[in-house]
Amino acid sequence: MTTKAKNWIIVSFWGAFVVALGLLVVIFIAIARGAIGYMPKVEQLENPIDKYASQIISSDGKILGTYAHSKDNRVFVTYNELSADLVKALIATEDIRFAQHSGIDVQGLLRAVIKRGVLMQKSGGGGSTITQQLAKQLFSPDAENIMQRILQKPIEWVIAVQLERSFTKEEIVNLYLNKFDFLYNAVGIQSAAHVYFGTTPKALKTEEAATLIGMCKNPSYFNPMRHKERTRGRRNTVLAQMCKAGYLTAAQRDSLSALPLTTRFTKMDHKEGLAPYFKEFLRLTLGASKPERRNYMAWQAQKFKEDSVAWETNPLYGWCNKHKKADGTYYNMYTDGLKIYTTIDSRMQQYAEEAVGEHVGKELQPKFTREKRGRTYAPFSRDLSTDEVESILVRAMQQTDRYRGLKKSGMSEAEIRKTFKKPVEMTVFSWSGPIDTVMSPLDSIRYHKGFLRSAFMSMDARTGQVKAYVGGIDFKTFQYDMINDGRRQIGSTIKPFLYSLAMIEGITPCDQLLHVQQHLVDENGTPYSPRNAGARREGEMVSVEWGLQNSSNWVTAYLMKQLSPYTLVRLLHSYGLKGDIDPVVSLCLGTADASVGEMVSGYSTFPNKGMRVEPLYVTRIEDDHGKTVSNFDSRVAEVLTEDATYKMLHMLKSVMDGGTGSRVRSRYGIRAPMGGKTGTTQNHSDGWFMSFTPSLVSGCWVGGEERSIHFDYMDMGQGAAMALPIYALFMQKVYADKTLGYSSEEDFDIPAQYMNPCDGSKGQEQRNIPADVRGIDKMFD
Repeated sequence: MTTKAKNWIIVSFWGAFVVALGLLVVIFIAIARGAIGYMPKVEQLENPIDKYASQIISSDGKILGTYAHSKDNRVFVTYNELSADLVKALIATEDIRFAQHSGIDVQGLLRAVIKRGVLMQKSGGGGSTITQQLAKQLFSPDAENIMQRILQKPIEWVIAVQLERSFTKEEIVNLYLNKFDFLYNAVGIQSAAHVYFGTTPKALKTEEAATLIGMCKNPSYFNPMRHKERTRGRRNTVLAQMCKAGYLTAAQRDSLSALPLTTRFTKMDHKEGLAPYFKEFLRLTLGASKPERRNYMAWQAQKFKEDSVAWETNPLYGWCNKHKKADGTYYNMYTDGLKIYTTIDSRMQQYAEEAVGEHVGKELQPKFTREKRGRTYAPFSRDLSTDEVESILVRAMQQTDRYRGLKKSGMSEAEIRKTFKKPVEMTVFSWSGPIDTVMSPLDSIRYHKGFLRSAFMSMDARTGQVKAYVGGIDFKTFQYDMINDGRRQIGSTIKPFLYSLAMIEGITPCDQLLHVQQHLVDENGTPYSPRNAGARREGEMVSVEWGLQNSSNWVTAYLMKQLSPYTLVRLLHSYGLKGDIDPVVSLCLGTADASVGEMVSGYSTFPNKGMRVEPLYVTRIEDDHGKTVSNFDSRVAEVLTEDATYKMLHMLKSVMDGGTGSRVRSRYGIRAPMGGKTGTTQNHSDGWFMSFTPSLVSGCWVGGEERSIHFDYMDMGQGAAMALPIYALFMQKVYADKTLGYSSEEDFDIPAQYMNPCDGSKGQEQRNIPADVRGIDKMFD
């Protein structure tokens, strides 16, 4: 070959090289300017992750759950909130030269090209840096084929360089770990640490950090919940890489590698874990819109009224639609990374859920099932006819999503009923866990109606901070919240409200009356003579205090005869009952409907010197920068004078110390000073128990989904048997946990003259109340 030819080859080679290099430069400039492929805007590069889940945090600092869209359940953490082992594991495994390069690791890229592209070695490793992987996570759409993926690489290189210019190395690591999807709705390292290990990124153990970093290679393939040994092997590979990088000694690597892979799996969702009813209530409350009548059904007039009042008076109701961010848009709980600090105590919430499960699931439900077994009317009352049972089931069928879907598809009523009677595979609820079975949808409706429901709430008697909120027995199956949504007849738990009105009107606990059946007449002239099942001391003189202590219907009716039902209705509204209440004489025995939340608020009046406190669910809300944007305080209203309150406090204590609430003492051994009242409605459809200590006021309801679903006999259907044990079990657990700070020795602060108001030596006169002190006409003033 001549010298001229050689020179031509050399010149041609270098010319081609320069042209190729120039072409690459042009291509990369075009990519950087967005002329080729996709290039995020500057604002996106500076704020690549703008959607974070909001956290629900308990009063004792535990994360109860999050509010997020399905693909954005990400909780922001700063670099300082990451454990050192987490960062070391990531760098050692994914990008050992992370600190030296500017987004592209040329050495690693050439190694990957030669080993994987030329030598076809599968173990040749990848050439992508952490920054390139971040660029892919943030901005690359899913590739449909390998060619499309190859073409995405240059774009990711350019974005990686841009990211390196915009962020520090620490910020890039933080963005990477905040962005990565670890499955099971665990997006980001904060969610992943909580879901898989029940902890925070800062508190992760070395082997736990290695497990999560190992998942970054392929979270589906290295899924610790489905492929434990495979994931353990990947974890050990990460530990080996940490040792190779000098972050672990060989001894540390070996000891950690020998450990089994253990997880503490908790789904990251507001419908999972502790307090699901509370979290759903809070979600609906925060996200409520300003009520408009056209958005409510005709029969929801009361609901519209209550929501309208809440919008104007309750700062928590509709919070997201009342408060704006700096950019002028309203807060979004699903994307704005709020921290919602609630009043719920995770320990007390756990105890409350356990108490409901222990009593209803292990005690009441088996007895109820045995009582109804083999009965054609089961699970309904024996008083219902076959047609009435059928009517209830059809109505329930028509309220299901399945029915509405079939109706919308054009099916006739006959066709729909035929479909509902056809057995299909389904999962049904049981107290021992979900059961996979074959059952017709109609039978499943009847099956699920056979489970007794319950609700329990406990709050601080002085501040109203709600410590435990159990809206039902299983949120996944029965989502109706009986704390704030459901209202049932309150039975004898209304009696303290009536007795307090009597105290205001000058009647005292010591006053005596003849214990006989009372005959009242309503304003329409209709006679009303309530019965008193199992009446004791009939025909004897008894005190007003004795009447409340023993829940005597006759003493209660006598007091009603002296008072006005209209005045009582006004007082009930002062106690916090929000629904419509008919001013009838039978109201004295609890015909009014109320929610558990309303009743707990009402009973806070007695240990709180006549001041009723509204339930407080949230103390403050912080934005994604940790700035407090709202604080929430207790709201109180005066209901009773102190004189009337102390008299009521004395009588309600006597209910617990020798009356209908004494099972708390005799069966559960709780000696703490407390007041309370049992309640049982007509046909024992509802069992109630309300109680309070100086620090806590609590309420419990137990009953069927329908009022016609109840025990056939009073012994198990009364409030003392259905609801009281839940409270007792809860308080046993609360007093046993000394970290909570509640003492069974704490007593009420009662002035001396009210300690025993019926003791003549203390200045209280026992007097006989003549029949009709005020006259029947007084009832309708």
